[in-house]
Amino acid sequence: MLGMYQLSTEKLQVNQILLMGLVLRACVFFFEPNWSEDGVRFLWDGTLVKEGKNPYLLTPEEWSKLPRDNENPFWEQSFKKLNSSTYYSVYPPLKQVLFWLGALFAQNDLHQGYLVLRGLLLGLEAGVFYLLWTLLVRFQRSEKLIFFYWFNPLVIVEIIGNLHFEGGVLFFLLLACWGFDREKKALSGLAWGLAVGIKLLPLLLAPSLLFWKETKKNPAFWGSAFLTLMLSFSPLIFYESWKNFFQSLQLFQGKFEFNASLYYLARTIGFWWQGYNTIEVLTKIGFGITFLGAIWISWKRSSSSIQGFLEGWVLLYLGYFLVQPVVHPWYLLPALGISILSGKWTFILWSFGAIFSYQAYSYFPVQEKTIFLILEYGLVGLGLYVDYFRKQRTFTLVQ
Repeated sequence: MLGMYQLSTEKLQVNQILLMGLVLRACVFFFEPNWSEDGVRFLWDGTLVKEGKNPYLLTPEEWSKLPRDNENPFWEQSFKKLNSSTYYSVYPPLKQVLFWLGALFAQNDLHQGYLVLRGLLLGLEAGVFYLLWTLLVRFQRSEKLIFFYWFNPLVIVEIIGNLHFEGGVLFFLLLACWGFDREKKALSGLAWGLAVGIKLLPLLLAPSLLFWKETKKNPAFWGSAFLTLMLSFSPLIFYESWKNFFQSLQLFQGKFEFNASLYYLARTIGFWWQGYNTIEVLTKIGFGITFLGAIWISWKRSSSSIQGFLEGWVLLYLGYFLVQPVVHPWYLLPALGISILSGKWTFILWSFGAIFSYQAYSYFPVQEKTIFLILEYGLVGLGLYVDYFRKQRTFTLVQ
């Protein structure tokens, strides 16, 4: 990727670049996902929806104990591979629609289900390419910057290889940016609402939208966003599904730890001070820091241009991930795409460093090594220095 970036000319052939990226994605298209069983849960939930069942009502373990009208080898095949059989589904209803499509065309075959989901993701990736290219040209950035997303190994492995829908989140966030640029506020509201509907994390951007001069009093944006969110999450009201949904969210937030940075430092201090893992307290403190930081950053960026506004989005994501106890590599991808538009290095360097976290999967159970965390977050620290602390930068993504 870096070699292609250095050797390519400024004037690129868009169709050639698109095709090369699609070929790279085809290289992982037919293989079973590695280091992640999320795809199995996606198809499990989608099969429940296909059969008219509520995926939030029972855990997979509870579903597996219920009598079934007919035997389906898919249930046995997928249940053995689930890593979350005792948890209620944590995926929003809009995402369940995509899982339903995967299960509908999978015909009870797990591998075929993977291919269907990959087809959906590949279509979204093509949309990301088009929007990213269009916005780079519009913002007068170098078209070559698209290489940092389109040929990025982390993007290819985690979206197409491991079936993560952060590419869909990025597609809708970029569509919202395109709408802002074209003065299509209703479209932007729809797109942001759909991004939240796929994954809740873009709610983090809500304070920036409330403060920004272009959207804070715009009825078209907020009307469209509110309607989209209401429709996207309305299935949770049935049978009080929202209780199980949020219960799983709280469990994931307060129980798991992986690839963290400042959180790990705070946890070490907590061990010295209290003698036990203080994750319950630290997650609450992290939420408070994130909330107050989001308000402050959004207020500071309230009168910015669209480019300055997007820099605020990068800061919001950055602050969030630095205090989180779980930072899976694919979580970074929406922020990576926005960073390319905003001219910041941190998430681009982080996309290189996040690959060091894969070493943990060479052990069972997963075991992280400090040296790899230092390598990863050393690159993040370098990005922070270049983007925010170096007074006179000798290089920049802004061209």
